[in-house]
Amino acid sequence: PGMEFEALLSPDTLSRFFLCSVRVVSLFAALPIFGSQQTPDRVRTGLGVALALVVFPVVDQHIPAIPMEPLVVGLAVINEGLLGFLIGLMARLIFTAVEFGGTIIGYQMGFAAANVFDPQSQRQTSLMSQFQNVIAILFFLALNGHHIFLQAIVHSYQILPVGNLDLSGQAVPYLMELASDMFALAVRFSAPVLAVLLLSGFVLGLMARVFPQLNVFMLSFPLNIGLSFLVIGLTLNMVAALLGREFDAIGERMITFFRML
Repeated sequence: PGMEFEALLSPDTLSRFFLCSVRVVSLFAALPIFGSQQTPDRVRTGLGVALALVVFPVVDQHIPAIPMEPLVVGLAVINEGLLGFLIGLMARLIFTAVEFGGTIIGYQMGFAAANVFDPQSQRQTSLMSQFQNVIAILFFLALNGHHIFLQAIVHSYQILPVGNLDLSGQAVPYLMELASDMFALAVRFSAPVLAVLLLSGFVLGLMARVFPQLNVFMLSFPLNIGLSFLVIGLTLNMVAALLGREFDAIGERMITFFRML
């Protein structure tokens, strides 16, 4: 037992655990839920280190011992931190698409001047963007989407050991492709509401021509808001299915991304 304890505290073991914790903590820092600004830094770092303690015995064989030289250690830390950030970025793109779709809906509904402070991004966001983001987070946790990242950490060491990060291949174009798909995903989220609001604007335009004395501008606000919330409630199952499909595809996208690296 004494020899095993000394082996755990050996410089080689501690250096490998440090590299493992860098990848895990950087992943936590990039996740859309645990990495938000409303989560204290101490809690975020503590969760990352605790998860690294759980993952390290499984992935220890894939972490080579590196020379304890400042330049080598610094490059390895940058390598692991960048990889962990890129893993979290792949999930953040989905939430960004949800927020973008909510912003489009909010502006079309008439909530352009009603912004709220978002503690996750530390900036002002539209009401509908915040509403859609909360729904996406609840679906993400309900579908155990955070478990995908726990599996991704282990698979990342099996496919991409420490020190093998190479961004000169197809990895960066693949990330750009996922980022471009974000805009298409945002349109799919907001398409039903936008279609109803377009029809509502057309009908109100006809009414303004038929009844010139009608105050269409004041009528459009409660009508558009009511119709938008009605359509959002009716299409919530479709949004859940769309989010579930996107969250289920994260694991496959990560494996493809690891192989491209």
